[in-house]
Amino acid sequence: MSTSRFIAGFLALVCGAYALAQPIPYTSRAQAVEALDDAAAERRASAVVWFAQNGVTSDDKLLLPHLGDDNDAVRELTEQAMWVLWSRSGDKAVDALMAKGIEQMQARDMRGAIATFSEVIKRKPQFAEGWNKRATALFLAGDLDKSLADCDQVLKRNPYHFGALSGYGQIYFQQKRYDKAIEYWTRALKVNPNLSGLAANIDAARRLRDEVQKRSV
Repeated sequence: MSTSRFIAGFLALVCGAYALAQPIPYTSRAQAVEALDDAAAERRASAVVWFAQNGVTSDDKLLLPHLGDDNDAVRELTEQAMWVLWSRSGDKAVDALMAKGIEQMQARDMRGAIATFSEVIKRKPQFAEGWNKRATALFLAGDLDKSLADCDQVLKRNPYHFGALSGYGQIYFQQKRYDKAIEYWTRALKVNPNLSGLAANIDAARRLRDEVQKRSV
């Protein structure tokens, strides 16, 4: 998915998830930063929207605390805004390759997607999302060890990447390494407490781990 389509989907979420949040035309980055800490949830939401539209990848650190905002809609907007920021490579050609790779994954062409994301990584190795998308394609292709290696590269570049942390959990769960799955899903929830389903996944991993331990006694 291209950055423009990410933003279009994000703005649709603004209307659906937070009808009261009307984007405010902040005239400077400083105004938007200040609004992130405003007591009014609608102003915090509007600031999140501003960063989704105008921010850069490193602005994820400013948005990160709002994954735990006391307003449900602000939390949801923040999660989506961080994906928008992470999707920005700063290079139109790389963005086009990312869009192509995502389309290939959607078409279940994992070999093609892996090759496309490998080209993204070759052209822009510091772009964490290129590694994350290849990790996803490798996981879907069943190459769990290589997917884990790419997740390592994601976290070297973006230690807050809750998607990669959750991905670790999925891989370790598939490998029946339940303690590791629990560890990484717990880390993902610590970064982003809004990840639906991870608590249930952790409970399932604990039950399976306990069953394995009982059988080994």
